[in-house]
Amino acid sequence: MLRCGPAGWTVEAQMTVTLGRRTRPEPDVVAALVPYDPDRTSFLPADVALVVEVVSAESEDRDRRYKPTLYAEAGIRHLWRIEDEQGLPVIHTYERDDTTGAYVPTGVHREQLKARVPFPVDIVPADLAR
Repeated sequence: MLRCGPAGWTVEAQMTVTLGRRTRPEPDVVAALVPYDPDRTSFLPADVALVVEVVSAESEDRDRRYKPTLYAEAGIRHLWRIEDEQGLPVIHTYERDDTTGAYVPTGVHREQLKARVPFPVDIVPADLAR
């Protein structure tokens, strides 16, 4: 999804996040504020600023209900969920509310996602399908 992250960030596809001894979910994309390490096999939640889940028929329940709760409880600040809407990707963005410890929606992006957090990004969702 992101060709590269900003300086000092590592953006990885399908890398686990160690939430506990027996809990290592694997988001579709992880953005962490740590330098790249080719030997890394997992990220710690404290280093992760953004997780992205791409929802498929097989992952609907996990990506919509189960994983967001795990990520929020671990303190991961941002979650993006990419859904198919009539054949085109739509990006749902969420930010963790410090008071409740749960994610709150910050937008549904069909035409363009411009964000300043966790780092500046400008994405046209339709480009993700190409």
